[in-house]
Amino acid sequence: MKNIKNILANFKRYWYLMTQIILRDFKKKYKRSVLGVLWSLLYPIMMMAVMTVVFSHMFKFSTEGTNYLVYLMTGIILWNYFSEATTGAMTSVVDNFTLINKVYIPKYVFPICKCMFSGINFLLTLIPWLGIIILTKFGLGDYPASINIYYSFIPFIFLFFFLFTVGIGLIISCLSVFLRDIFYIFGIVLTIWNYYTPVFYSLTILPESLQQIFKLNPLYQYINTVRDIVLYGKCPSLLTMGVLAGMGIVSLGIGALIFKKNQDKFIYYI
Repeated sequence: MKNIKNILANFKRYWYLMTQIILRDFKKKYKRSVLGVLWSLLYPIMMMAVMTVVFSHMFKFSTEGTNYLVYLMTGIILWNYFSEATTGAMTSVVDNFTLINKVYIPKYVFPICKCMFSGINFLLTLIPWLGIIILTKFGLGDYPASINIYYSFIPFIFLFFFLFTVGIGLIISCLSVFLRDIFYIFGIVLTIWNYYTPVFYSLTILPESLQQIFKLNPLYQYINTVRDIVLYGKCPSLLTMGVLAGMGIVSLGIGALIFKKNQDKFIYYI
């Protein structure tokens, strides 16, 4: 409890610094970009268009009785957030070594800021996502998506997903200080994890035995729960919400524990 109070106090104390770090990342990402933040809106749409052509027309992937555009874009925006946030968090401590050496700043601020920065981009991608959901009611795709009261669960799902991502980000950022090979290894891990996550395909194309293994993937659980709401109008059960919350809290707890135990050694390796 004392540690939690200290963390919350540090967030309040360093909030201005965190906002400046996030603002710096925004300026760096969109520097000399003509469209700027609009890329956050256009990128998922363009990716959805390309992947729809490739997987639904060339490889003939489909989700029977479901709007494939919404199915695909739901997977894309959640996966892209996780990939961008964890990749950014991985390098966050190493990239800020000059600042760490000059003044005292809680080192966990840096990976969390990366996850928050990616979270802002993620919130922007929800605009075209919701737009496509609405357009399915006017003939976009073969089947309309569902607009229902269960959308009220989605902010909680995203919150649990954020906690899960921060936990992974803390672990990866800590490992990268001691082992720079993680920069390359994690890229391979993300590629494997991407194919392990049903972003563009349905689990129904896999044998039953493999489906059970793929369902152990935490990203599948988050993505599938959102899809159940927007595609089928299903209300997530208390058990499902409990599992999503548990994965987020456990991931954050493990990440925070690993980071705390090793952060004092960072200065010798950065």
